[in-house]
Amino acid sequence: QVQLIESGGGLVQAGGSLRLSCAASGRTFTSYAMGWFRQAPGKEREFVATITGNGGTEYSDSVKGRFSIARDGAKNTLYLQMDSLKPDDTAVYYCATSPYPTFGVKTLIHQYSYWGQGTQVTVSS
Repeated sequence: QVQLIESGGGLVQAGGSLRLSCAASGRTFTSYAMGWFRQAPGKEREFVATITGNGGTEYSDSVKGRFSIARDGAKNTLYLQMDSLKPDDTAVYYCATSPYPTFGVKTLIHQYSYWGQGTQVTVSS
């Protein structure tokens, strides 16, 4: 059974940094797309970043240049390094993985089948 567990969220001041982790289990993830999404109160869940099965990356315009996604295949762990945080980055952050191995860029919610429970990130001004 695929399981994703996020950690690393918390409260940080604007301009600060956080690193989120997503520990994956239940299968190997190195050839699968993995992504980070976020959902702010009263808003829909939105794409943040993704890493393809062969290591390509894609970011939303709102985080490009500030966030960095990476994967450690040996540890089956996905990371999201978040720098220069803004109050607008406040949200619950979710990691997700595709149902099949793929080298394509996946930025849509329905392209992912497995989700973690989320970790809260709060950025104060």
